Amino acid sequence: MRSARLVVLASAVGMLGWGTVLPYQYAYAASTRGWGGLVAALASSLFSVGALAAAPVGGRLADRWSPALVAISTKVVAAVAAASLTTADRPGTFLAGMAVFGFALAAGTPAQSVLLLNRVRSDDRRSVFAWLATGQALGMGVGAFAAGYVVDLRQADGMDVAFGAAASGFALSGLLVALAVRGVNDITSPPVLVPTAPGETGRALRLVAANPALRWTAVLTAALALAFYAQFDSGLPAYALIVLDVSERTVGTAAAVNCFVLLVLQMGVVKWTASRSAPRLLMAVGAIWLLCWVILAFAARTPELAPTVLVVTFGLFAAGETMYGPVLNPLVAQLAPDGYVGTTLGLFSGLQTGVSALGPLIAGVALGAGLADGFVAVHVLFSAVAVFAAWRLLRTVTEHFVAADNDDERQSERPAERSF
Repeated sequence: MRSARLVVLASAVGMLGWGTVLPYQYAYAASTRGWGGLVAALASSLFSVGALAAAPVGGRLADRWSPALVAISTKVVAAVAAASLTTADRPGTFLAGMAVFGFALAAGTPAQSVLLLNRVRSDDRRSVFAWLATGQALGMGVGAFAAGYVVDLRQADGMDVAFGAAASGFALSGLLVALAVRGVNDITSPPVLVPTAPGETGRALRLVAANPALRWTAVLTAALALAFYAQFDSGLPAYALIVLDVSERTVGTAAAVNCFVLLVLQMGVVKWTASRSAPRLLMAVGAIWLLCWVILAFAARTPELAPTVLVVTFGLFAAGETMYGPVLNPLVAQLAPDGYVGTTLGLFSGLQTGVSALGPLIAGVALGAGLADGFVAVHVLFSAVAVFAAWRLLRTVTEHFVAADNDDERQSERPAERSF
């Protein structure tokens, strides 16, 4: 477990560095450097496009080579990309740096997950991934909070400290991953979780598409990403400021409450849910987030209660997150075809990143057109789709167990699937 803890710490340190950049990079590009909103939006889009392209590639590399080596290498590339932003005096170089940053950040994610899966028992996976989600949230929050005291958006070099912190964070993160393995042989050795498979991403896609449980998990992943994560940094704050007419301080308080609830509840929820099936837990996540959007619609009609309702709702969102983070990656890994764990994790990571990139677009179109009720209704629909997909996933894996019980040979081959 020591090595798993170091990998979790490495992820938290990397996210701390990224947290110093994320909240301020749009305003920096658009206003501080005077490049305009188009360049700022392109920077975010290219970051997402780079991440979308990288996740399956990183997953495939983690299957074919060493997950530790892939994770370390991508963190080094992320550190170099972040450092390059300090010298990006033209829009083109800034956009290129953000694209490479996004590529490196996403490429290492599935490798990091495979590394964790290799080094913990199946009974400990939810707990480890809970710590991973908590560490990432804490790192992002601390990084954003600390950067607020050192970033100066009135100066052209006012983000240099943040870019430097991001570079240092990812460099240190790579070092911690290296420390998590014992030596050069461990860093360069291939994955041990499943047999190494040289198949291409296209073959993995076909195998995923042929698996009904993975198909419903993909629908569930996309729906949950659209229902919350795609809007956390953009649409939700915009809805709060524009529609609910609350102050910036209230939005900051709500974000802090979200992080606090996540930290306080995470490990207790993991223990409470240890013996409960993943599809049922993800169904509960969708139901909680659906309730949150209904409450936000109510807040728009009671302006005197809007600040309080917003803060409470962000806490409820976090309650759903405590079940989502520890469950999804172990579930995908368990369903993944033999030899394609990293590739499948990469595909699902890319799917989540890709649909999350739609969040600012949905928010911009709906809120810009004054369609606040439509904005909420769309996310109620996304949450309902997530609940339905989780229910279908539960039925699919249950039907698989019934078939397995009638086939002694299949039952002996895949006994681990009973942990659903």
